Amino acid sequence: MSTLGNGTPVYKRIQNVIRKRIEASELLPGDPVASERELAKLHKVSLMTARHALAGLEREGIVERRRGAGTFVAAPKIHFNKLMSYTEQMSSRGLAPRSRVLVSKIVEHDVEVAARLGLPATSALIKIERLRETGDEPFALETCYLSAKEFVDLVKAPLGRTSLFATLQKEYAVELAYADEEVDATTADANVAELLGVPRGASVLRIRQVIYSTKGKAAIYVVGFYRSERHTLFIRRFR
Repeated sequence: MSTLGNGTPVYKRIQNVIRKRIEASELLPGDPVASERELAKLHKVSLMTARHALAGLEREGIVERRRGAGTFVAAPKIHFNKLMSYTEQMSSRGLAPRSRVLVSKIVEHDVEVAARLGLPATSALIKIERLRETGDEPFALETCYLSAKEFVDLVKAPLGRTSLFATLQKEYAVELAYADEEVDATTADANVAELLGVPRGASVLRIRQVIYSTKGKAAIYVVGFYRSERHTLFIRRFR
């Protein structure tokens, strides 16, 4: 495959040009990208080299190909590779975070959730359900459970505008350290589908987390449903 004078393959040069246009907001999510034929002509390379460049960007999730329509800039994905609040995740990707609080109330007799938090079965729990959005597009539906006894008045916190993680640290002196997670693929029921703007029965990513404080105590249990085409889970394994 042809290379530049500095040894960089030509297909990488084409990729870098497209990446820089996206980073400079010259190309926005949903905008069309030049076709293989147009790229080949513009960069004076073979059609195969141009095709290789676009295929690599597609594998990275930077562009998406639509059969019969062409190649378009893909919406940015959210990568789960660190325990961060939604606000931190969105900000790290250069996206404007927004949350809509759907439920904020005290519930009782949820034996499974109480057990996840290491609480007695009859414990009163705070339930906070939020729709996570950026712009006008829903990204995720997350429901958080916490001890009502430990986090008094948390239901009154303006969690549509502020981070739960930051609120726990500032108002309750609870600093979060790590999470145990269960990840699986499931199908969206009618409620999840409507809120996430996907067809009923569509595949969604489900993550169940028990988030622990620096003292090793379970502080939050989270059940989240995420649009699978907008999220990836990064895992590093050691042996």
